[in-house]
Amino acid sequence: MASPEEMSKQRLRVIDANLNRAGEGLHLLEDIARLMLNDAELTQQLKTIRHEILRGDWSFNQQLIQARNSESDVGIDIEASGGEKERELPITVVANARRVQESLRILEELSKIPTTTPKLDPGKFKQARFALYTIEQKLLAKLSRRDKKRRLTGLYAIIDSQALSGRNHVEVAKQLIRGGAKTIQLRDKLRSKGELLPIAQQLKNLCSKHGVLFIMNDYLDLVLATDADGLHLGQKDLPVKVARKLLPIDRILGCSVTTVDQATAAESDGADYIAVGSIYPTASKETAKVVGVERLRQIRWAVSLPLVAIGGINKDNAAEVSAAGADSVAVLSAILGAEDVEEAARQIIAAFEVSK
Repeated sequence: MASPEEMSKQRLRVIDANLNRAGEGLHLLEDIARLMLNDAELTQQLKTIRHEILRGDWSFNQQLIQARNSESDVGIDIEASGGEKERELPITVVANARRVQESLRILEELSKIPTTTPKLDPGKFKQARFALYTIEQKLLAKLSRRDKKRRLTGLYAIIDSQALSGRNHVEVAKQLIRGGAKTIQLRDKLRSKGELLPIAQQLKNLCSKHGVLFIMNDYLDLVLATDADGLHLGQKDLPVKVARKLLPIDRILGCSVTTVDQATAAESDGADYIAVGSIYPTASKETAKVVGVERLRQIRWAVSLPLVAIGGINKDNAAEVSAAGADSVAVLSAILGAEDVEEAARQIIAAFEVSK
């Protein structure tokens, strides 16, 4: 049976190992928040937790260091034998958050043993563990939002109920997806929200099945009701800053602009992407202000967000807007007015990608 002195040394080794494990995991999460998400608030929260957990007086830290025995640690070979596999960033976040949470729980339980040490506060570890549950959730949501922004490429297809002329929303969406559309937006200025809800839900389910983004135009409540990937707003709709506060963290928010000032304001207020237009005259909105390709270039220099060019775009001019800096093209008339919707979508995408 181990002596009390040996038992104390073993407990110190467990404390030291779990403090190190928690510190390493927190540091990685902090780097993701800081360097990948540019999120100052989450970075500071993680840094504060890390400093609180690892902070201790010098004499106690010396005891922990002296208790280490890395050479005889049987865990070295166990960890090495598993090998390292490539994994996606969200999985890395979950793995390291769990790693820290488990370590904090062990430290919390050891802190309750009277003979362990008077230097540890179980309440501190418990508080940090519960704070990390929320931070993990926010990190994953923001990574999901970042992924959605990156998927805003190629064809952004707008399904306008009026332009369908009685055709089924879902059937047309299927044709667009087969043609290569990466994003589907539903726009309907006439139906009530009660009538629009089941249509939006069907489109969301279809898009989720095929890995396509589903964006709701105008209606934030329908975004929430259908779990849509995002919301798109015009200049006369709900302000971007307000919408960003009301939307879940993982949903993307787009805004239509016609000027550089509107674009920079949208970026500052929390938009995730910007629709610039009308680039050309368009039959789908005769009152739309035509800003031209040069305005698209100006906005490309002014903001870092993904740009969606909109207005009068077809297979003959898609390459021009691509060369001017558009990440995606929003198209309505040129696809919904075509005899073969799928083929029209495919031709526009091919023309757009030539310049890329």
